[in-house]
This record gives sequence, structure tokens and C-alpha cells, in this order.
Amino acid sequence: MAERPAEPRGPVHVDGEVVATKRVGGYRHLTLTAPGVPERFRAGSFVAVTVEGHVARRALWIHRVRASSAFGPTLDVVVDVRGSGTAWLAAQPVGTKVAVTGPLGRPFALPKEAVSCLLVGEGYAAAPLFPLAERLRERGCAVSLVVSAPDEAHLLSALEARRSVRSVTVLTADGSVGQRGTAADHLDDLVRRSRADVVYAAGPTDVLRSAASAAEQVGAWSQVAVEVPTPCGTGLCHGCPLPVVGEDGVDRVVRACAEGPVVRGDRVRWDAL
Repeated sequence: MAERPAEPRGPVHVDGEVVATKRVGGYRHLTLTAPGVPERFRAGSFVAVTVEGHVARRALWIHRVRASSAFGPTLDVVVDVRGSGTAWLAAQPVGTKVAVTGPLGRPFALPKEAVSCLLVGEGYAAAPLFPLAERLRERGCAVSLVVSAPDEAHLLSALEARRSVRSVTVLTADGSVGQRGTAADHLDDLVRRSRADVVYAAGPTDVLRSAASAAEQVGAWSQVAVEVPTPCGTGLCHGCPLPVVGEDGVDRVVRACAEGPVVRGDRVRWDAL
């Protein structure tokens, strides 16, 4: 019997290109070619992109991968302009060459059996939850999705996820669409009503902490995608400390980009962040 080709593993550093760009609400969505990265992608991993005039790269969540297109395999990232580096990225036109390293980081772990899952994401950080929902559905999991944002402009579209999930809850702090309030306000109730076995969360620290706490109260597992500044994204610079409690019960600091960004919610030392 012929051997199956080995599945590509590990990050690659490649020359990529912007092949599509569009503004969606308060964000810029970029479609990139990055040979080898889409083939290695796992939900929850990210890429580091070099930015003109900056030493540190910018870490971006991978929102979607396409196995084939007119440009070959591509990946989509969501850029939230927060400074000069992300502003430069958001302004780049089609045809811009960028250096891409990825996929990086520890992705979300998938359950071995079909279980009930609640996915909670706020703002642009919800990006990795959409491909995660697709992977969970392929495993027969019942998936509920919560997306939240300060306002409608900063809400990632939940419409595209509807085919992959059992239910979608939309929250905005200003009440411009969906229910009024933050994810942290509603999480205890949402976790109870979903009867989730696993809670996945991506967003600001208060959302992740609330998700981990709400999951623990009902005896569910939680996995959180912790976002801290990652100067290199590869673990070499040790510039993204993440305080956790190890399985041995000992406090330690790990690298968010290498040992994370996805970690068990009950392992994070939230007060030390």
C-alpha cells in the first residue's frame, strides 16, 4: 500500500502578497497568498506579518483559509487599526508584497467526541472562532456562537457562521444591534443555557476571564485565546509573557505566542495579567 504523504507541519516564512482588500465595518479584511501557510492552518493559529518601518511584526488572527482560488491557496486576516503598523497594513493595496510567518502558536484543541460547544468572541478577536466552528461541526458537535462588540461597526459578521452553528447570539454594548450589553454581562446565563461541555473564547481579558469563570461554575472545560503584544510571534524574543499555573500547580510564565495563544482558561493567572 502506498504511503500517504506526510501532512505539512510547522510554520514557514514566505513572501506573500495582498490579493484582495476590503473594508468591513470598522475593520480591514486582507486576503493574502502565503505559500504553505493555508495548508498548515489550524483554528486559533495566527500569522506574523512584517510592516514597513517597524522592527516588530504584527500578529494577525487567521480568519479564513481557502484551499484554492484564482491565486491558489489563500488566507484572510482581520486588521484592527490600533497604531502606525496596523494603519500601514490596512492601507496597502492589492499587489503589495509582505513577508508572512505562520501559522504560529498553539491552536484550539478539538474534542475527540461530539459534544456541545459555546464559542464566545468579541470584536476582531472573534476571527479565529469562525473556522473553529466549521471544524467542530465536521466532528458533529452542537455549536452555539456568541459575538459581541462595542457597536455594530466593530461586530464581525455572524451571518457567515450560521451554516456552521446551532444558534447565534449578537451583543453590542450600545444596543445598536442584537441584545444590549457585553459578553461579560451575559456569559453566566449563556453558558448555563447552552449546556456547553466546552467553552471557547477569544477577545479582551475581561471576556476571557468571564468565560473561564462561567465554564468552571458549570463544570465545563474552557479554552481561551489570550492576546498580548507579540513582538516576534515565534517565541525567540520572550516578549509576550503569559502567567499561568502549570499542571503541577506551580506558577510560571510561558510565552503567549509559543505555549499559547490558546490555553486552558482555568490555568491563566488572571490577576497577574
